[in-house]
This record gives sequence, C-alpha cells and structure tokens, in this order.
Amino acid sequence: MTAKPLSKLNIFSTSGIQMRTFHITWVTFFFCFFGWFGIAPLMPLVREQLGLDKEQVGNIIIASVSATIIARLIIGKLCDSLGPRLSYTILLLIGAVPVMCIGFSNSYESFLLFRFIIGIIGASFVITQFHTSMMFAPSIVGTANAVSGGWGNLGGGVTNLVMPLIASGFVTLGFTTAANSWRYAMIIPGLILVIMAFIYYKYTKDTPAGNYKDIKRAATQKSKGSFKLALKDYRTWALSFAYAACFGIEITVDNVAATFFVDNFNASLIMAGALAASFGLMNIFARALGGYFSDKVGKIHGLKGKGLLLGAFLILEGVGIALFAQAGTLTAAIIAMLFFALFLKMANGGTYSIVPFINKKAIGSVSGIVGAGGNIGAMLAGFLFKAKSITYADAFLYLGIAVAIIGILIAVIPFETRSEEETSVADINPAELKTA
Repeated sequence: MTAKPLSKLNIFSTSGIQMRTFHITWVTFFFCFFGWFGIAPLMPLVREQLGLDKEQVGNIIIASVSATIIARLIIGKLCDSLGPRLSYTILLLIGAVPVMCIGFSNSYESFLLFRFIIGIIGASFVITQFHTSMMFAPSIVGTANAVSGGWGNLGGGVTNLVMPLIASGFVTLGFTTAANSWRYAMIIPGLILVIMAFIYYKYTKDTPAGNYKDIKRAATQKSKGSFKLALKDYRTWALSFAYAACFGIEITVDNVAATFFVDNFNASLIMAGALAASFGLMNIFARALGGYFSDKVGKIHGLKGKGLLLGAFLILEGVGIALFAQAGTLTAAIIAMLFFALFLKMANGGTYSIVPFINKKAIGSVSGIVGAGGNIGAMLAGFLFKAKSITYADAFLYLGIAVAIIGILIAVIPFETRSEEETSVADINPAELKTA
C-alpha cells in the first residue's frame, strides 16, 4: 500500500516516514540558523577587532541575506527536480565550509565575502517548507508548515543566546582570548551542519511514497516549466511582498537586535544576546498559531479568508515595529518587540499556509520565489541600517510604516482564483505515484 500524506499532525510522534521527515526537517533548519546567524550576536567583538564603522556593518548585514535570494530560487527549482532530500544534503555540506572558515577573516573585505557566501544556508527554509508540504494533506499543511518553519526559525533566537556562551566557553577553557573567541565559536555550527547532512540523507525520503529516483512521478508533478508557472501567477508575487514584510524583518532583527540593545541601552553582550533571543523564542508557538488560524479560516472562507487574515497580521506587525522604534526605555522596547514579534511570526505562518495552494505543478518554485522575497525585504531593510544619516530607531520606524502599508495591500488582493490545475501538491492522489 502506498504511503499517503498525513491528515493529522501529532507533534509527539516520530513513527512513519512523514513524521520522521517532519522532525528531522525542522531540527535541520533550526541548526541552519546557527550557521547563518551565529556570527550576529558576536558582531560587537568583530566590529571592535576589525575596526568596522556603521556603514561597513550595514554592508555585512546586507551581504548576509543577499546570496540567500539567488540560493532560494535555485533550491526551489532543485526541489521540484532533484528532490528535497538530496537538495538539503548538498546545501548543508557546501554551507558548512564558509561557516567554519569565516574565523580566518582578518579584514573587512574577507569577512564581508565569507558573510555573503554563508547566506546560501538561508535556502534551507525553502526545502523545509517544500518537504513538509509533501508529507501532509491540504487540511493540515498550513499548520504543519508553520510548526516546522517556526520551530526551525527558533534557531535564530537560540543562536543569539547560545553563541556568546560558546565564545565565552572557549575563553574560559583557555583556547583563545576574548577578542578572538568569535573565530573559534563559529567552528561549532559548521560541524553541526555536516552532521545534519548525514542524518538528512540517511533518514528522510522525498515523498511518503519514496525518493524521486525510486518512483515514477505523474506528469502533474514533473518540474518542466515549473518556474515559469510560478512567475506567471500574481499571487506568487503578492506572497513575496508579504514575506518580505514579515520574514525579511525577522532576519533583519536577528542581525541587528543584539547590537541595537548594546548601543541604545548599554546592555552587556550576553544580556543583549538574551534579549535578542527572546524575539526568536516566540517561534515556539507564534508561527504555528499563524498557520493554525489560517487553516481554520481557510476551511470556512477559502484562500480569500487566508489573505485577509495575513493582511491583518502584517498591519498589526507594522504598528508594533513603530512602537518599538519609539520606545524610550528598555522595558518599553522589550514589550513592543514581543508584540510585533507575535504578529510577525504569525504572518510568516500565514504566508506559507497559502503557498502550497498556489500551483501543484510548481510548489517548489513558488516556495523558492516567496522565500527569496523574504530575503529581498531583509536586504532592502539593511540599506536603512547602514545609512549614516539615520539611527537604528529611525530605520525601525520606517520599516513599521512600510509593513503596515503592505498589510493593507495584501488584505485587498484576491487569492481565491484557482484553476483546475492550481491545487496543492498534497491534493495528488498517492495512486499516481507508482513504484518503478
């Protein structure tokens, strides 16, 4: 009997290829954040040792998310053709190299180059969402995507907390000085990525029915022309803007939060990392809530309801960011940050609860394009934070206004238009997958 996509998400279960893949996928994505943003909470050390000014730090922030744009587009296409299992394995092995080698940087230019290359790891998100979509039925896929993405994104918060402790540990054990501790600390996430590559290859499969190489996929699942199909659909672009306004802001905050708290509120490096971590820790439940509510609304009001809900999330996120920008005390800043973090991460979940329903022939490409949109948002936000003429607080205020405007636009865009071929990949009858 051919294995089917699951219609229920039991997060405490590890039985069956579907749940095993689900857990390995989000855990892998979680550790990808240690490689991708592990250096972010250590930037005050890097800034001091390499003598970086604000503009150079801003360029580094932009570089950290720029390569991800191209990588997500490529990975989305590879998921449609090569499969998520091999795509993830290759990405992890390649990405581990610059993570471990960034410690060799001795100049602004070399550090900038390594930070740029490390950005390819961000494409891991596309595979995470694609692979989860393959394992779950339409009725639950939004929630499953939101939980896997949210728990994976949790790595962005934990990284801010753990990496300063790892760096401090190397100093305490006598391996290096405090100034050079960031160099040694980055070896750890690189090694973890290599381990996860082995686990992913050995213990996951592309679909409930097996790996791509072992099955004959129906014509509706073949990848020919998938990228073009995704590009032609205006809803793909709308979701790209939405994701720029939520996930793009999330990784921007992951990059600058620790430095912001150090500079604006005189927080210590470890305290600033802990405060930045609280932003990421909201992913324990917030992104899952977004997917859950989106699934519930979708059952009653379809994609139109999902779109309206997503727009509401973004509007509230924008309001919260504006409040965060104008906070005059550390306490007020923390409260505002947690407020906008809640709706930002719910918007993340709401966005990818819609993605699997855009086009079943191009789910990988749609996921890749929308994911790339998130990084384009982060890249554009980076230009605000590198500008010498405005403060970080001003940059956050401008972002809040922009996010709220995008939320209004998303709320009025029609998402419900679907042709016969524009259904979720999980709608495919498992009988169409025949063992070779």
